[in-house]
Amino acid sequence: PTTMFTISSRLASCGTRACWTRVGYRSASSLVVSEPIPSDGSIPPATLSAITAAAKFNGPISLLTVTDDSEKKLLNIPKEVANIIIARSPPSQSLLAEIISDAVVRAAGDSDFSHIVACASKYGGNFLPRAAAILDVSPVTDVIEIVDENTYVRPMYAGNAIAKVKNQSGKPLQIISVRQTAFEKANTDDDAYQPETTVIELDGAENVKWLKENVSKSDRPDLGSASVVVSGGRGMGNGENFAILENLADKLGGAVGASRAAVDAGFVSNDKQVGQTGKVVAPDLYIAVGISGAIQHLSGMKDSKTIVAINKDAEAPIFQVADYGLVDDLFDAVPELTEKL
Repeated sequence: PTTMFTISSRLASCGTRACWTRVGYRSASSLVVSEPIPSDGSIPPATLSAITAAAKFNGPISLLTVTDDSEKKLLNIPKEVANIIIARSPPSQSLLAEIISDAVVRAAGDSDFSHIVACASKYGGNFLPRAAAILDVSPVTDVIEIVDENTYVRPMYAGNAIAKVKNQSGKPLQIISVRQTAFEKANTDDDAYQPETTVIELDGAENVKWLKENVSKSDRPDLGSASVVVSGGRGMGNGENFAILENLADKLGGAVGASRAAVDAGFVSNDKQVGQTGKVVAPDLYIAVGISGAIQHLSGMKDSKTIVAINKDAEAPIFQVADYGLVDDLFDAVPELTEKL
């Protein structure tokens, strides 16, 4: 069972309502650092979750996006966003940690934000430590609940313990990253809403050169935001057998994932890895095929709304977290399931 514990503080917290609206000497206001904006200008799902998290601080929200495309326009912006800050980088440098950190520091210097909020993703993990170090702030990462403006809940030990962390630094600025699956996506129904926009011109990175980006393209939904995920483990035997899961995923309109064991064995590329060192997902339906259920994997998918496990080993740990379990040979069960859909 998950354990809740509190990290004790050296200073007593203020028990007045004013504490919720003020941090240090600053009124509550947040800067949300967006994930990379796609070519269609839509706000990424992870960023929409970060906006929902920032709204819990009950102050105005600024959305920062770093881009080298000066013509790109953001669409379907949530009404929680009071203004947009576009940081323009030199060509092909918008994904560098040095550039993004510079944008965050510049934006923080121009406004008295009480909180900087980023996504607990590979993108966020790339720049957040650097930006926090420059701003001399200790970040709180992978937050799954915001209790108040100084107190956060985050998982530890691959999700086996839940810590309630209170920030007692006394500094007026706090930096956090939030887990996408823990917060609902902000509403984007109003496509006519366009808040005020500010532009920051960034200098180029001196000691780092952008070489290239390798992106795996697929017609299937993105693994991190798909409503259905079909994952395979070491039990798949080899990479060719993942075609069985791909057929099932296509029938369900879902994405294909994998356990770390399957990735380490070379069955699939690491962009499909689900788990503590891969992607954290929380789809409506998660189907685990040939996956034993190691803690490392469970930490990345146990928040799924419905979990289905297919494994010939009745004692596999995955059945302890599954809502539905089928003890059968996956090479018989999965094709039959696909055929009947």
